[in-house]
Amino acid sequence: MVEKFLNIFRIPDLRKRVLFTLGILAVYRLGAWLPTPGVNFTLLERLFDQQSGSALGLMNLFGGGNLRRMTIFALGIMPYITASIIFQLLTVVYEPLARIQKEGELGRRKITQWTRYMTVVLAALQSIGIAAILTKQGLVLHPGFGFILLTILTLTTGSAFIMWLGEQITDRGIGNGMSLLIFAGIVAGLPHGVGELVNKIQTNAWGSFTFLGIILMLAAMILVVAFIVYVERSERRIPIQSARRIVGRRMMGGASSHLPLKVNSGGVMPIIFASSILSAPLLFSQSEWVQNNRFFEPILRALQPGYPWYVFLNFVGIIFFAYFYVSIVMKPDDIADNFRKSGSFIPGIRPGKRTSDFINDILTRITLVGALYLFLIYLIPTYMISGLRLDQLFLVGRVFESLPNWVTHGFGVNFYFGGTSLLIVVGVAMDTINQIESQLIMRHYEGFSPRSGRIRGRKTW
Repeated sequence: MVEKFLNIFRIPDLRKRVLFTLGILAVYRLGAWLPTPGVNFTLLERLFDQQSGSALGLMNLFGGGNLRRMTIFALGIMPYITASIIFQLLTVVYEPLARIQKEGELGRRKITQWTRYMTVVLAALQSIGIAAILTKQGLVLHPGFGFILLTILTLTTGSAFIMWLGEQITDRGIGNGMSLLIFAGIVAGLPHGVGELVNKIQTNAWGSFTFLGIILMLAAMILVVAFIVYVERSERRIPIQSARRIVGRRMMGGASSHLPLKVNSGGVMPIIFASSILSAPLLFSQSEWVQNNRFFEPILRALQPGYPWYVFLNFVGIIFFAYFYVSIVMKPDDIADNFRKSGSFIPGIRPGKRTSDFINDILTRITLVGALYLFLIYLIPTYMISGLRLDQLFLVGRVFESLPNWVTHGFGVNFYFGGTSLLIVVGVAMDTINQIESQLIMRHYEGFSPRSGRIRGRKTW
């Protein structure tokens, strides 16, 4: 295995891409320690300690801990993700935008450019909200219009710069830039999460259940990681037979292959999309006006992490974005058309419309399985972090009031040990390894896994 990893640095182009990616990630982590001017960080730290299992903790997770420190990268890549969601939805419901997308590379560049503009607009709006909340909470050293303007400029510029860093990793690095930035933020926060876990052990935070709780949580993490790896590797293979044809004096074709359809084709994107959508009302609920409003306060309180309505909306969002993402990535009509042009077919299935319907039926079934898997990965740690507030259910909540506190409020563990963070870390790590492996195999080196095949590498010096 060590020899296979050393092969990465023996290939000049791949070595440059890996080192470039590491350099960009170093710049990203450096910016994660540059504070936004004018904020009282002592009071801000105290606020996050009080609400570590709430909406702020969830938003801080996707921000890589930058929101807790209120750095210039406090917004993270959430504005970019939200802008991407908006334009991907528009390409489905707005026909002129769909035609632009079908123009090929030129159309994609136009949509990418508009996504960047939308990112800046959303970042500016979120910066205004954050500046107002900081002022209302008394976390500003010198409140006023100057602080608001400086905060908008700082956070919007930081978000635009993060977007540029992610695009650079995608274009000139090893790819998957935005996911790698989230990955880097979560991994950087793991030492802090381990420190809090050690502190719970030293202070006997859960009483007589502390030691057993730690053991069970670590065992659950290992099982969740193994489960994630198993499902992420799972795929449905559709057999494909290519037709025989005579070219000159040779008989071409007739080979058998397969079309792999991953169970979880969307990866971590459905969870990220659903969480980014639900983070908007969570941020809105932090304002003093909403907290004192008789109409909005109970509604937004019911949308806090762990509450039944939040869990239900997250479930609906994950299901929706799983199917939505697959509909963008995998198009059965195009696949069937490519089969027809290349003279390939699925045994027992007629080419054309029947082939498209067959692939679409399989995608519908396995996407549902993948979406339920994503929700399960989200639900288990949500219970460990903030519990399942069954006592808050409408009408029947009183039935669950007699349950122990650890059932309805969880164990209060750190977000870094949640299933969402584990799914992102494991999923992005596997995608990155697969991309590097494909680069190695393309250059006649052995891959990391036995499934990649035993390809004899060139001699090394």
